[in-house]
Amino acid sequence: MVPTITRPQVLSFRVRAQQLDRESGLAGDTALLNGGVQDTGPDGGLWALVNRGVDTATLGPDELATAWTIRGAPHLYRRADLPSVAAAVWPFSEADAGKRIFDASKPLKEAGIGNLEALEAVATTMRSVVTEPMRKGEVSSRLAALMEEPYLRFCRPCDAIHLYEMPFRLAALPAGLELQAGTSPPVLQRIAGFERVSEVPPRFDVIRTYLAMYGPATPQQVAGYLDAAVKDVKARWPDDVTEVTVEGETRWLLSSDVDALDAGPVGAVRLLGPYDAYLQAKDRSLLVDDPARAKALWPVLGRPGAVLVDGEIAGMWRPRKSGTKLELSIELWESLPAHVREAIAVEAERLAAFRQVRLAGVHGVDG
Repeated sequence: MVPTITRPQVLSFRVRAQQLDRESGLAGDTALLNGGVQDTGPDGGLWALVNRGVDTATLGPDELATAWTIRGAPHLYRRADLPSVAAAVWPFSEADAGKRIFDASKPLKEAGIGNLEALEAVATTMRSVVTEPMRKGEVSSRLAALMEEPYLRFCRPCDAIHLYEMPFRLAALPAGLELQAGTSPPVLQRIAGFERVSEVPPRFDVIRTYLAMYGPATPQQVAGYLDAAVKDVKARWPDDVTEVTVEGETRWLLSSDVDALDAGPVGAVRLLGPYDAYLQAKDRSLLVDDPARAKALWPVLGRPGAVLVDGEIAGMWRPRKSGTKLELSIELWESLPAHVREAIAVEAERLAAFRQVRLAGVHGVDG
C-alpha cells in the first residue's frame, strides 16, 4: 500500500532539510549549497544563509562563489564545488538544452546548429574574451562581434545586437567564469584553476538535490524548477525512491528520507527573502492554498519576502530603507500569539544587523 503523507509532514520535512530550524552552522555543512542558493536582491543568498544559522561575517573571502546556473539565475556555491556544479547543471540532452535556452533555439535550428553545440561555442568564445574582470555589457558587445548571426538578437531597450540571454548565462560557468560578488551590473571573471569535469557526484545531482531539499515531488515539479524537459528528468529519475501520496497526488522521495517525514512538528520563525529556496518549490498550492495570497506572494514583478512560522507562510514583508534606517512593513494573514510576534520582531532586528543599518520600525505585527 502506498503511504499517505500529510501536508504538515511535507512542510516540516522541508524546514529541517533546508536547515531553517538551525541556530548555527557553517557554509561547509549547509545542505542548500549543494544545489545552490539563489542570490537575487539585497536579501538574497547571504541572507538565506543567515536564516540557516551561518555567520556570514566570518566567511572566508574565497569560500563562496556566485555563478549563473539553475534557470539562469545567480546562485551561491562553495568555491571548491564549482567544477562539479558546472557538470551537474549542464543540460541533459539536445532537447533539454533547447528548452533551457528558450527562444534562442529556433534560429540555431534553422541554421543547422545544435543546442549543445551552440552552448559549447558560446562557452569557448566567452572564455577567450574574459581574460580579466569585465562587465557583462562589455562581454556581450565583444561576443556579438565574434559570434555568427544565429546566436544574436536585436535588443530593443538597448537598441543593440546582443547574444541571446540564456545561452550567455548558461555558458558562463562551463566557460570557467564566475560573477564578482555584489556587482551590479554583473562583472564576470575567470575562476582560478577551473577545469571542467564530466562526472557528477550524487550530492550535486540536480534531481536528487531537489528531492533532498523538498521531499516528495513529481518529475514535472523537478523539471519546472530546473526549466528542464520532463522527458529527460523522467529518464534520470533516481532508482532509490519511495512512492507516496500527498494531497491525493502520487509523488516520490529519496528512500533514505522516508523516516524523516515522521520527525514531528518543527519550530522556526524566519523572515524569508523573496527568492529563498523554501519559496522556490514547484507545488506552490501546497505551501499557500489561497489563490489571492499566492498571487500576492508570487507576483510577476516585485516579490515580497515571506514570514515563516513553523513551516507555514504566515504573511509577507517588504523593506523600506532610507539612508542608514530600515523599516519593515509586515502583512500577517492570521492573528498570531504574542510570543510569535515577538519572534518576528527579533528577526527584523537580525535583518537590520545583516544589512548594517538601524531598525527604525516594524509595522503590522501588533496584536
